[in-house]
Amino acid sequence: MSEPDPFDEIVDAATDLPSADDAVPAGETPSSPDQAVIEAGSRTLRTHGGPPPGDGVPARPADPEVDRALRAVEQELIGRWPETRLDPSLVRMEALLDVLGGPHRAYPSIHITGTNGKTSTARMVEALLGALELRTGRYTSPHVQSITERISLNGEPIEAERFIETYEEIKPFVGMVDKRQEHRLSFFEVLTGMAYAAFADAPVDVAVVEVGMGGSWDATNVIEAPVAVVTPISLDHTDRLGSTPAEIAGEKAGIIKQGATVILAQQPVDAAQVMLKKAVGMDATVAREGMEFGVGSREIAVGGQLLTLRGLGGDYEDVFLPLYGAHQAHNAAVALAAVEAFFGVGAQQAQRLDIDVVRKAFASVTSPGRLEVVRSSPTVVLDAAHNPGGALASAAGVTEAFSFSRLIGVVGASGDKDVRGLLEAFEPIFAEVVITQNSTPRAMSADDLAAIAVEVFGDERVVVEPRLDDALESAITLAEEEGEYAGAGVLVTGSVITVGEARLLLGRR
Repeated sequence: MSEPDPFDEIVDAATDLPSADDAVPAGETPSSPDQAVIEAGSRTLRTHGGPPPGDGVPARPADPEVDRALRAVEQELIGRWPETRLDPSLVRMEALLDVLGGPHRAYPSIHITGTNGKTSTARMVEALLGALELRTGRYTSPHVQSITERISLNGEPIEAERFIETYEEIKPFVGMVDKRQEHRLSFFEVLTGMAYAAFADAPVDVAVVEVGMGGSWDATNVIEAPVAVVTPISLDHTDRLGSTPAEIAGEKAGIIKQGATVILAQQPVDAAQVMLKKAVGMDATVAREGMEFGVGSREIAVGGQLLTLRGLGGDYEDVFLPLYGAHQAHNAAVALAAVEAFFGVGAQQAQRLDIDVVRKAFASVTSPGRLEVVRSSPTVVLDAAHNPGGALASAAGVTEAFSFSRLIGVVGASGDKDVRGLLEAFEPIFAEVVITQNSTPRAMSADDLAAIAVEVFGDERVVVEPRLDDALESAITLAEEEGEYAGAGVLVTGSVITVGEARLLLGRR
């Protein structure tokens, strides 16, 4: 008789639900099977030196009662329409905010759309505003590990207790709107309402709001933001937004409001034309990357890069950004221009922002799951690229920042993405690729993804490990085959969800 698998024993123990007559022991909460696998795997894949310092990604609440309450809220939210099921309308969102008393009108906002770079840009904008002594609220999606990451107050994720309180406070109003509408409010709509209510209650001086998808009919697009930011547009969500950059730009241009200032990152020509036409129609002022602002220079530095940013009010030299990749330098230029525009720099005033404050702000920026190093010996990097445009930027970034002698990929993607384009973007830099899947229903099966990977990489370069913990172990073993000092690495990518689960497995809590 074979010995029981210790990993399976841990999973079985974690999912051992008590009978109706049994009480749950104090401090213990049964896990779902998928979560139990992630938790169990994290006990077998810890790095030698333990997790690195904190980065603003909250752990589960230490108080078991709070943790249970948070899980209950999460389950109620998950029971609604998911983010991937959409009814393009702002009617429900407007109805909710109306019964809540219009919390979104209590503060000005900076609204961010685009295909790639939105969350990193939002975090940079938040850091700059905070360094300039403004109270901030930030709303981004999706989350890497904890749902509370989506709502940030003064640069920190909302506390679990406050998240629960906010939900309970708006819950009766959500119920009122549900009864009056053809469809109940969705997961994303309720979260958006929570964010706007939490910002008003804080209160914040300014909100930094990332769209969920598109722009025109996105749930966030009830705000009248004086600054609209458009990060690079490429093909993603083509079944909902359009099949060309121009069509997608048409949807995303919906966040441009009358008389606003538009901060436009470098775009495909057809997308830029759509944006500029929309701006003219809304009597908006446009600042274009490469024209009115941009990256003056950049050089690789230990732990990131050293930049000269050309802002709307002048040059900002010797700005250290602790993030990797040219795309993050461009995100920094966009974020700086957005904050300058918010303060009227380049329009009402010509003087640049305080250079020391700008340097301090950018030096503090983190962006979990974006070319993030979570393990050494061998080095393991996480990146949430999930479309071809993001994958190309990540591939260039990892090649530039890391001198890997051999790079092993771990890829788990969602079934509604251009996975072939994603894999083709990474093919030149991966010596081998371990195909896996995350724990969500949206995940493409490892077998289906592997079939495409074999066509892109060839059979001899593809390994299939359906369980993510096994995939990480396999990739680390492949990297270690070159020896401790050979310089091989692992890049985990393909989905924010895959990265979040890998992050937990590798000890980042």
